[in-house]
Amino acid sequence: MRKPSVARVYDYYLEGTASWAIDRKFGDRVLGEFPMLRPIAKANRVFLHRVIRHLLRLGVTQFIDIGAGLPTMQHAHQVADDVAPGKARVVYVDYEPVAVTHSQALLEEHGDPRRHAAVHADLRAPDRLWAKVAEQKILDLDEPVAVLLIAVLHVQQPASPRSGDTGDVGPASVERYRELVPSGSYLAISHITDEGVPPEYEKPLVKLKELYDSGSSPVIWRNHGEIRELFGDFDLLPPGLTWTTQWHPEDASPTEPEITFATPNGSLILGGVGRKP
Repeated sequence: MRKPSVARVYDYYLEGTASWAIDRKFGDRVLGEFPMLRPIAKANRVFLHRVIRHLLRLGVTQFIDIGAGLPTMQHAHQVADDVAPGKARVVYVDYEPVAVTHSQALLEEHGDPRRHAAVHADLRAPDRLWAKVAEQKILDLDEPVAVLLIAVLHVQQPASPRSGDTGDVGPASVERYRELVPSGSYLAISHITDEGVPPEYEKPLVKLKELYDSGSSPVIWRNHGEIRELFGDFDLLPPGLTWTTQWHPEDASPTEPEITFATPNGSLILGGVGRKP
């Protein structure tokens, strides 16, 4: 039996066009219980854009977008080329073939094969994923790179009995990525939390988890301390781990939608960027 795709449902929240009927049906159930999830998803996407702009201004030109999803509301390389045309190199990685296919189609039309690629790989297998990225010959992995783990670590991947994978995308995988990148590299993470959220979100969050656990892919909520631990000994850039709308709002683009909440914690997702010493 087909289940909703996490990538396509997220695309639906962002008002993209790649979702199927089964994804929209599930998305409508979720939005019926928690309508704020659509602006929350958009705020997270805009957070990704601000991260890219900020890191480019710090001199970063290499990006690995893991769990990149579908190319809705601008993919990373499009944002990068708006800021620094022709300079940034990006490799997209996703576990869902449909997301990879869409990214490859976008790159064929609007990308540069010398600077952009999309590969199918599993976040839970860091060394195999790293090897696939290296095979593209797009990035110099001996030089600093920015690893983007945006709204992916709270989603469990389908279990793989052959490899023994349970679906968990927890601290061990992220630790290995921290080990793989050279000094001077960056790690960007955004992650849903159920700690410190507005009181009116508490019950909907329980229902949201129930819907995903039974209807799409199981999800994991982590608190502030657990998300901070994912950065290990990396030095967090100011303002540290914070709500997505509060992370360098000055790096927003005037062409993007301005997404606001009654209080910053209404964005539900914590985001931050760490630098490897």
